[in-house]
Amino acid sequence: MSPAFIFAILMTYFLVLVGISFLTSRGANNDTFYLGNKQSPWYVVAFGMIGASLSGITFISIPGWVGDVSKQFGYMQMVLGYFVGYLVIAYVLMPLYYRMNVTSIYTYLQKRFGTEAHKIGAIYFLLSRITGASIRLLLVANVLQAFVFDEFNIPFEVTVFISIALIWMYTFKGGIKTIIWTDTLQTLFMLLSLGFTFWFLTSEIDFSASNGFIHTLAESEYSQLFFWEDWNGKYHFVKMFFGGMFIAIGMTGLDQDMMQKNLSCKNIKSAQTNMISFSIVLVFINFVFLVLGALLYIYAGQQGIAVPEKSDLLFPQIALKSEIGIGIGILFLLGLIAAAYSSADSALTSLTTSVCVDFLDTEEKKTSKKRRQLIHVIMSVVLLITVIILNKTLDESAIWQLIWLAGFTYGPLIGLFFFGILTKLVLKANWMVVACVLPPVFTYFINNWLGQIGFELGGSLIILNSLLTFLLLLLISMKAKG
Repeated sequence: MSPAFIFAILMTYFLVLVGISFLTSRGANNDTFYLGNKQSPWYVVAFGMIGASLSGITFISIPGWVGDVSKQFGYMQMVLGYFVGYLVIAYVLMPLYYRMNVTSIYTYLQKRFGTEAHKIGAIYFLLSRITGASIRLLLVANVLQAFVFDEFNIPFEVTVFISIALIWMYTFKGGIKTIIWTDTLQTLFMLLSLGFTFWFLTSEIDFSASNGFIHTLAESEYSQLFFWEDWNGKYHFVKMFFGGMFIAIGMTGLDQDMMQKNLSCKNIKSAQTNMISFSIVLVFINFVFLVLGALLYIYAGQQGIAVPEKSDLLFPQIALKSEIGIGIGILFLLGLIAAAYSSADSALTSLTTSVCVDFLDTEEKKTSKKRRQLIHVIMSVVLLITVIILNKTLDESAIWQLIWLAGFTYGPLIGLFFFGILTKLVLKANWMVVACVLPPVFTYFINNWLGQIGFELGGSLIILNSLLTFLLLLLISMKAKG
């Protein structure tokens, strides 16, 4: 498949998104941008959230994960933990948000603990979402660079700029209202791509030497699901499951990006229905992606295709460079672009919302759309710079980079929110920053020390960070007066 053809598909796809933006952003104001005027159907939100949650990392990195004998299907241990975390979100956090009628979920911290806690929560979200969105964009930009823009001698920095500029074009006006509908289209493309790619591979792989697809998969070196043997290893079931639960609570329930879509539903019942249905579908789709990964490795082995040094590039290499056919290449591109940008566009919108509401107080001041649009541009530039920096510093698989960084940035948010929910204590404002900044530092050094003695925290790093935050907050707390 030629780079020019791939570029044409990319541009056509974005023209469709811009068209949706034009239709959904008529008469848009700040309320439209932030919460879609609270008119979003729950089933549309739920369907669109699938694509936003999976992102390009799931589409590429999770299939690549399977090839490591120490990982295989072990990611499902974390996905099962996600499901429990989503239940906590639906029945603990979301009723709180709807009862308080918030636009930014970090407004809860202001009402519970004061301005300092509000700003700390919003800052941690900005750090979390900027790094998370940048890793997702970096992954897709690397694929586009390797298979398209290198052929035109276009620098990586220009590739990233083009990607972010295209996202800005269809989000700057309609915001969350536009994204609810573009995410729906993008999720559809992603699932169609997953389904047809799965079908293509099963029709191309030779199962004649075994008893069929299921037997081949079960007997392969990629199919181990649960890891109980090595308690010191990062992929032990307990660490993955409970780490997944905390990561889901942090990266979805305490993340303005994901909650902004839920808050655009008409009422709490619709939002909870959305969350539960979304979580069930997400478990199934993650499993299918892992099966897809096993099929990719089996196919590569049968066809004599060399597995790339970076496992994240296996799927694109087979889809775009192998002899499997142009159909799978087109489907892969549509799925990858859809998965990547359904996450990145909502991230850019939520970052803009947080800056405007949490720091500039635009809700109260009824600030003009021009200021909001200026912030949208600034956040686009921040993402551009961050992606370029991460490209020079990160070298692990994208999914593990995301999980590792989430352990540091979302831990204090979990500790702060659940301290407010589980206790009636108040906090000493002058010590609050110290109590929320020290836990990630302690976590970093404890994690390094444990690694030196052969014990890896893995996904449970976020649990340590959350507990340290909770304990430090307890030290600086006092009983409420009256």
